[in-house]
Order: sequence, then C-alpha cells, then structure tokens
Amino acid sequence: MFKKLALASVIALATSSVFAGEPIKIGFVTTLSTGAGVIGQDMRDGAELALDQLDRKMGGSDVTIIYEDDGFKPEIGKQKTDKLVKKDKVDFVSGYIWSHVLMASYKKVVDNDVFLIGSNAGPSTIAGKRCHENFFSTSWQNDQNAMAMGEVLNQRGIKRLYIMAPNYAAGKNMVAGVKRTFKGEVVGQDMTKFPAQLDFSAELAKVRAAKPDALWVFYPGKHGVQFLKQYSQSKLAKDVPLYNIFTIDNLSLPRVGEWAEGSLMTQFWAPNLDTPANKRFVDGFKEKYDRYPSFYAAQSYDSMMLIDSAVRKVDGDISDKDAVRAALTEADFESVRGKINYGNNHFPIQDFYLTKVIKDSDGVYTTEIVNKVLSNHQDPYASKCKI
Repeated sequence: MFKKLALASVIALATSSVFAGEPIKIGFVTTLSTGAGVIGQDMRDGAELALDQLDRKMGGSDVTIIYEDDGFKPEIGKQKTDKLVKKDKVDFVSGYIWSHVLMASYKKVVDNDVFLIGSNAGPSTIAGKRCHENFFSTSWQNDQNAMAMGEVLNQRGIKRLYIMAPNYAAGKNMVAGVKRTFKGEVVGQDMTKFPAQLDFSAELAKVRAAKPDALWVFYPGKHGVQFLKQYSQSKLAKDVPLYNIFTIDNLSLPRVGEWAEGSLMTQFWAPNLDTPANKRFVDGFKEKYDRYPSFYAAQSYDSMMLIDSAVRKVDGDISDKDAVRAALTEADFESVRGKINYGNNHFPIQDFYLTKVIKDSDGVYTTEIVNKVLSNHQDPYASKCKI
C-alpha cells in the first residue's frame, strides 16, 4: 500500500512539473548605482510592473528575475553578464542602458545560445554586420530617433545647425542619424568627453559665436540635467532654440521642467500614446510608483511582455531554442507602441513622433506627442544584417 501511494505521489509530482514547467530565469543588467542609477531604477520598475501584471508567471511557469548593477562601466557589465549566463544559467538576459556596456557584454550572451532582449541601447554594429539571431530589441536603433529629428529640423526651416553630443558609441550613432536626414549646414560640432565632462560652458560659448539657427543635443541622464541648467543660464534660448533627443525625459523633468517646458524632441513613445497596452502600462505605473514612467520603463516593460509572449507560444517549454526564437520574432503581444513588427535584424520597424514638454492638468511636467514624423521606419543598418 505504501509503495502504491509513493508511486502515485511521484506520478502526481511529475505531472505537475510537466504542466507547470521549469521556472523561467531572467537576468537584467542595468545601472543601479552612480548618478545614472535613477535610469536603472526606472527600468527595473517597468520590468517589475510587467511581472506584476503577469502574476509573476510566464506560460504557467514561475519567473525569477535577477538584477545586476553594471556600475556604468563596460568591464563591470561584462562581468555581471558572464555571471548571469554561466553561474546563474539564466534563460534570457535583458536590460542595458548604455551602448558601450552592451557592446562589451553582447557576445557573452548570444554566443552562449542565450537570448538577449535589449531594453534601451541600440548600437549600429549590432543592427548591422554583428547582428545575431539571439538578439532582439524592444527600443530602437540609435540612429533612428535622430533621423526623425533631422526631418523635424527640415520641416521647421532650420538651415544652420550646431551639434553637441558625448563621445561614445551612442553619441556617434545619434550624430550620424541627424546628419543622415538634415538637409542644411552643420556649422559646428562638439563631441564631449563621456562620462567625465559635465561642464559645457566652453562649448556653449562656441555655439553663441557660431550663431546657428538651432542647437541640437543628445545628453542622457545627469549629463542632460547639467546641460539644460547651463543652457538656461547662458541665455542662449532667446537666440538659439534647442532641439534634443534623450536629454529630457520624465526622470529629469521634476528637476528641469522650468527650463524645459515647450522643448521638442523625437521618440517612438510618450505617455499619451493612444494604445490599450500603453494606457494599461502608464496607469499601472502611476498607481504603483506615483510618478510618470519614462521611455526607459516603457521599453523594459515591453521586454518582459516579449519574453512572456514567446514562453506562452512554446507552452512553457523553452528547451527548443528554434521554437523560442521563432516566437520572439513573431512578438505576439500588444506593445506600448501597438503591435511590434521586427525587421530582419530584430529591431522594431516602428513609428517616430515629435514630442513636447508640457504641464498636465495637475501641473506636473511630462511629455506628449505632437505629430508623427516617420511611419514604419526601419533602421539604415538592417541591409548589412545577414540573418
């Protein structure tokens, strides 16, 4: 009798394991310390909200997520990524704010047949010649937002432009992007030291001397806060209007709103983007965290939803890598931007909008969409990808 009961228990346990599946393990690499930690926290908050809305399960399986702090340094990001892949044996790795950190960590993931879901950084090499079947983005390729801004500058009759950006992979891609579409003359360009340089007074003096029609900048995180403060103090705004990408967001607006109201930028997303998934995301985020989300959080939220869509497609059995890869490519879920359609390099083909800093009905600074600039846009490096 005892043997029969024991056998029945073993069968029940085995059956339960088949239906429940093994736990899904996700590693998430971002910056949680240093002055850039506020971005990483927002990314983590976006991922956590998604998991809450999924009841902490994917395809019937429990989810374990391991957050790692890259310390804003490529070498640390690479070490933490290696730990997640080899020691923690995660099924997916996600996150990555910075292009130079992602580039250092990239091969550690994809070459070990682990799926990498990039939540922010989109360097051109990964979109092109170094694309990989195991990499998917839920953001954009670095050039794209800047290419949209180039079109905005053309539409607004800007003929003479001054450019400022940090001298690292993303900064170079952003500058290449705006130059790719802007039809006027670039009368000056400064690539500032990154991340060391936070004083832009010398460069702003050069802008004043050049007398451009507009100044375009890319300065994410604390660099953007410092730049906006110094731009305001310089009184350049009355003569040289500012256009930017990723310099102003819902993380920095509580500190820079008075300097940034009315500022224009280009993005794939804003809190007022009218999709069911985005309403669910923004409302849920504000309820859980009592603040507006930034695009960093939106992209991280989508990363979790993309992984969930793939795990559901394979009924929780992620051992078949080809099936999981096909499911990720299909992206059968409603993104905050609507439906995701992937290009051959696994970057989204998507719309980009002109957005503006406003005050909402409660007097809180945020961003809203003004109009669409690019429709179903694919990055310019996809043709170099051999997937």
